[in-house]
Amino acid sequence: MQITTPLRTLAASLCALSLAACGGSSNHGEPLDLSILHINDHHSHLDAETTALTLKDATGASRSVTVDLGGFARVTAAIEQLAASKPNVLKLHAGDAITGDLYFTQSEGQADAVLMNTVCFDAFTLGNHEFDSADNGLVKFIDYLRAGSCQTPVLSANVRPAAGSPLASRIADYTIIQRSGQQIGVIGLTVKGKTQFASRPDATTTFLDEATAAQAAIDALRARGVNKIVLMSHLGYDADKAIAPRLSGVDVIVGGDSHTLLGPDSMKGFGLTPSGAYPTAATDKDGRPVCIAQAWQYAYAVGALDVKFDADGVVTSCTGKPQVLVGDTYKVGSTAASAADAAAYRSQLDASGVFRTTTPSAAATAALAPFKAAKDALGTQVAGSAADNLCLRRVPGTKRDTSRSSLGDVCNKDATVIAQGGDIQQLVADAFLEQGQRFGGADISLQNAGGVRIDLPAGNLTVGRIYTLLPFKNTLYRLVLTGAQVKSALEDGVDSVMNGTGTGAYPYTGGLRFRVDMNQTKGNRVSNLEIRNSSGAWVALDMAASYKLITNNFTAEGGDKYDTFKTIPAAQREDTFLDYADSFLQYVRSKGALTKPAAAARSTQSYIETP
Repeated sequence: MQITTPLRTLAASLCALSLAACGGSSNHGEPLDLSILHINDHHSHLDAETTALTLKDATGASRSVTVDLGGFARVTAAIEQLAASKPNVLKLHAGDAITGDLYFTQSEGQADAVLMNTVCFDAFTLGNHEFDSADNGLVKFIDYLRAGSCQTPVLSANVRPAAGSPLASRIADYTIIQRSGQQIGVIGLTVKGKTQFASRPDATTTFLDEATAAQAAIDALRARGVNKIVLMSHLGYDADKAIAPRLSGVDVIVGGDSHTLLGPDSMKGFGLTPSGAYPTAATDKDGRPVCIAQAWQYAYAVGALDVKFDADGVVTSCTGKPQVLVGDTYKVGSTAASAADAAAYRSQLDASGVFRTTTPSAAATAALAPFKAAKDALGTQVAGSAADNLCLRRVPGTKRDTSRSSLGDVCNKDATVIAQGGDIQQLVADAFLEQGQRFGGADISLQNAGGVRIDLPAGNLTVGRIYTLLPFKNTLYRLVLTGAQVKSALEDGVDSVMNGTGTGAYPYTGGLRFRVDMNQTKGNRVSNLEIRNSSGAWVALDMAASYKLITNNFTAEGGDKYDTFKTIPAAQREDTFLDYADSFLQYVRSKGALTKPAAAARSTQSYIETP
């Protein structure tokens, strides 16, 4: 039996008048073993992907082995299997179900809702990206989720839609779930600042302080006699560790938002990098134990958390491991593993305790099938057009990267391309600036030349072509840095080209232009930096001022030797989790027809090559 609260605290008020009528006494006098199976941040990634793991073959030699990773049908199968052996199970989703893959672009969340209902989650909390299509888009998604028989409660204690809005009647602060005759309170919580300023909630929807709202919900549950409380927090791992000691009465925090992989250090031997223990131990304001868990991202893993409560509802034990979901086929390069090697790889994964070889659920696969067919068809859909040939060129000039274009001399000998670099790289940078400005603000964007893979010939642009243009699993990061650090980052990119790291590092920027002289020393190659201000005028970049810069996660983390970006502290960097290919797709759709960038708006204003 499951009881979902009304939007606010009417039920809490009624129960405060008569605790016995709410069954409060049933929570005392009996211990409880509870298993929590959870995911977070699947971001419309419903198909399986691949990853490379470090494994030993049958001879003991270490190999980089490609395996299938995740896919929502594996999530469904794993949760079914794990739940079958447990008496008291909660199935939770800690937010950011939508946006990030063509499945969302194609179905506006319906595919995600249908797949979530193959699990039948006991509760789902709102993430910041649930608001990317404003409140009406979120209402549509919730209605898709409620279309099935599961009727999963949608929770957030700190989201306050306007009175009478369609969203107001669709979310609750918390829900109460009964297991073995005992009540467990589950509270939802949504990151405040990021949702307000980097997503698109209606202006009339407000967000309360996270800790204040969480404590109010805990107090309401305690007033109803509930002494076992799980907080589903879409705040991020570091924020979860910070909020636990500010709260009184929380027992478990099941988190999301930061896409954090938790687990034992032994995972490092396979090529994965956990950020902390699963679960992470903390204490609340009163010194009582709190268990913190999170389950990575993109339907790659299921968290399996076992919690023991004593008769007073105090946590006495908290154990578990992430279950990273993999397939049972193995490749080294493009070559399938031999039977002996495959057996060796499977044995190591099984012995790890954290990898779960999982056959996808047949029912979930069937449920996904019509959406997958529509997604494949979407790849052939025309998103816009190119009025001109949009040339690929990593580095300006006549010395480096002069024959990469598939369009031949029409691009390779194009005077503007030689003088200022690739048309398409510039447009991608411009698109990322626009997307950053829509979601949280941006002054400048930066795209490394090598992250853009093909020319776009004049004519129609299909969705599939756009995803071929930007094929990597990248998201957009927002960094806050000074003008001096912006210049330093540009110098990093140019120096990487000069010193053999590769032409792919050359920087293309939106809203920023500069001159490059490859004959100068590092630190002096980039000059005359100008930023386009809010009125459209070009003004000198202020070396001491702070700017918001949008780039892809590869360069944000120091890829292509963008070492300056690695020095930006965590408080000044944010993964927006906006898919970079989808960001360009939205740009194409908004423009209709793309043309060559104007010379005055190109990032490289002049380029002097070495002899």
